[in-house]
Amino acid sequence: MCKTKMATQATDPSPKSNTRTPRTQTQSPRTQRSPAPQPPPQTSFATGSSSTSVPSTSSAISGAYLATSSATSSSKHSAGTGISEFRDSLPENPHIYSFSELCSATNNFLSKTYTSTSSTRSWRCTLRAKSVIVFQRKFRRKIETPQLRQRLSVICRSHHMSIIKLLGASISGDHIYLVYDFVEGANLANCLRNPKNPNFTVLDTWISRMQIATDLAHGLDYIHNNTGLNICTLVHNHIKSSSIIVTEPSFNAKLCHFGTAQLCGEIDEDENNKGKSKKAKEFSEIQEVSEEEEEESLKTLPSPKLKRSNSQKMQFQGVRGYMPPEFQATGIATQKCDVYAFGVVILELLCGEEPLKYKYDKSTGDFVRTSVIDTARAVIDDDGDGGEGGGGREGRLRKWVDRRLNDSFPIDVAEKIVRLALDCVHVEADKRPNMGRVTGKISRLYLESRIWSDNVRMPTGISVSLAPR
Repeated sequence: MCKTKMATQATDPSPKSNTRTPRTQTQSPRTQRSPAPQPPPQTSFATGSSSTSVPSTSSAISGAYLATSSATSSSKHSAGTGISEFRDSLPENPHIYSFSELCSATNNFLSKTYTSTSSTRSWRCTLRAKSVIVFQRKFRRKIETPQLRQRLSVICRSHHMSIIKLLGASISGDHIYLVYDFVEGANLANCLRNPKNPNFTVLDTWISRMQIATDLAHGLDYIHNNTGLNICTLVHNHIKSSSIIVTEPSFNAKLCHFGTAQLCGEIDEDENNKGKSKKAKEFSEIQEVSEEEEEESLKTLPSPKLKRSNSQKMQFQGVRGYMPPEFQATGIATQKCDVYAFGVVILELLCGEEPLKYKYDKSTGDFVRTSVIDTARAVIDDDGDGGEGGGGREGRLRKWVDRRLNDSFPIDVAEKIVRLALDCVHVEADKRPNMGRVTGKISRLYLESRIWSDNVRMPTGISVSLAPR
């Protein structure tokens, strides 16, 4: 403490010591300290040397100490800032919100709903100083509290730039309230089909649509293969254009409703594993039975015509046009179902049309069903000359792709990505590719599109003069 006080007075002398000349700053410490009287407590520590030599030595040591301490404090401050920023970027632990907290934030759920469908409602509000969106969903099957807590903890630890983060949940009766981080943007369905102006879209360039396709592929591949969570089968089960948020200005895409299928009981892993093991056991064990035993067993079984499924287990939710055939038959969601829905979204992104619609035919008086899968397959598989106007497959593809792109896209890349999407919507689930393979192909197509976009970019620095010559 004494050296520090002496160093302070040596480096910052009193105003009385600076009254001689303005050149006192360039003089030696002995000249500066000679007119100023030394306090007795400070001079008593200068033993074994003159009273004028100690302040100079201590000032040098203390100056170095102060410089080192300031550098250390600044480095600690910068390190602390970097650690805090890194900590903020990491996934947080799940928040267990009380139902009264949600009621207070949403005005007892009387505030204006952000979205509302037949199966779910959502509210935008502020919870714990954070802008969030709350989704109300009903449990599809009963889940024990420890299992639900374990699923919530592992899902909330996931983090990807193409997935909207799940912050926490709350339970009340038969409903679960999922709290997600709110992201500014518009869903993909509204970006492609603006009800107020059908001829306008913000996605009017080929590279913007390829950016969305690439983000979706990477996000879904992360869910299927790269989360590192100890869940056997992680399925999204809510892939559709209205569940994809497009953000500005780079038109990045983010997936909504991640973790909903696991937390709402839409996927029963134990039952699926039991069914798989039972089916394998039936195939592995073959027993011989007599005709009488077979007739008796058939009598005990219910008739196939009168057989009814258990409604509590067979309840499932899907969107028309995004459900694969096996999901419509069994109601069991798998990763191949996500691949099918992803293929439909890619075709929808390219042509800009709804995945499934009905048109009234005046000649027959019936409604004709039209899907993007059928139209895309007709464009790629048909080997005709394309009808009037010719052009073959290239001409048909240019007519099928969204006309709001103004025919400005690489035809070879468009054909490759349509073929990839048709592979994703194959009728047989085993013949569909996994998302790791799909992501690799789409990433390469995105790079080819980026090269094409850079080559066809409009030149700058050209001036046009309308003056007479």
